[in-house]
Amino acid sequence: MPNNKQNLLNLNQTALTKFFETLGERPYRVKQLMQWIYKYHEFDFDKMLNLSKKLREQLNEVACIELPEVVKQSHALDGVIKWVIDTGKDNFIETVYIPEKDRGTLCISSQVGCSLACTFCSTGMQGFNRNLTTAEIIAQVMIAKQYLSDKDRRISNVVFMGMGEPLLNEQAVYSACDLLLDDLAFGLSRRKVTISTSGVVPALLRMADRTSVSLAISLHAPDDFLRDELVPINQKYPIKELISACKNYLNAGTQERHILFEYVMLDGVNDSTVQAKKLALLLKGISAKVNLIPFNPFPETQYKTSKKVTIASFQDVLFDNGIRTTTRRTRGEDIDGACGQLAGKVVDKTKRTRGMT
Repeated sequence: MPNNKQNLLNLNQTALTKFFETLGERPYRVKQLMQWIYKYHEFDFDKMLNLSKKLREQLNEVACIELPEVVKQSHALDGVIKWVIDTGKDNFIETVYIPEKDRGTLCISSQVGCSLACTFCSTGMQGFNRNLTTAEIIAQVMIAKQYLSDKDRRISNVVFMGMGEPLLNEQAVYSACDLLLDDLAFGLSRRKVTISTSGVVPALLRMADRTSVSLAISLHAPDDFLRDELVPINQKYPIKELISACKNYLNAGTQERHILFEYVMLDGVNDSTVQAKKLALLLKGISAKVNLIPFNPFPETQYKTSKKVTIASFQDVLFDNGIRTTTRRTRGEDIDGACGQLAGKVVDKTKRTRGMT
């Protein structure tokens, strides 16, 4: 593919309308093209016969619709599917589908690697190479959807909880969200799309005005002392600032919003009843739910998973303080597809130097 061709998967409906304007075409062409791409999964312009011959020739000259190559597809015993996707220059990302009785959740990546180096996350140990484009983000959904449609399965939820920090790749992530919510593309409701962030506060404040999709916060500690160690970005944006930004998000716009606080359970580190009480006090009065995540081990990690009885006691404390709480069931562990295990393969450009915006 020549570098000067526009991959149309990069363009949400607004950008696609502007693109067609540059070709001298009317807005109705946008609907026609989006139907070919997202409804029929047709990427060959020559087969889009309701487009004029002239337009098809123009599109072949200046545009393309391309998916990256899937280099590996793994199936876990519990039905979880993981795709390893080649993004070029010896860099690979991972995408995971988690089937459940009443839904199918796709966990997608937003970056090649991650620069935040959370100490309990395998992705953070890989370093960081670059942001994904909108096309590379949407391609993950397209690849999964094409495969699952043949198996009579569906994607009901999409979560930005794969490799990378979504709010360090704002524009591509928001453009991808536009397509996920667009009835001409994937048609998901805003409650079924979730952006998870470790707490990039300035971007979180901007997010409140840009999109109303669901928000998840990777919290993992009830105080700055511990969170500084587990989630290093906390050293720049401490918990007080993060909670303030969360409240701003909840109060923005006219539609009701909720926040999910994610809390990985690390044996002897952040799982005591005292820490549970501190967490309940921190979240008091916030319209939020807590998701306790049993730690999923990976090579060279220093942490162990909290005992089941410890997780249950932690959850009871939150319940007793009026905090809605669930414990995530570990899925896809046998193919390294569980939370915190996604690693892909990354040519690290950071040399562990952290650049945060």
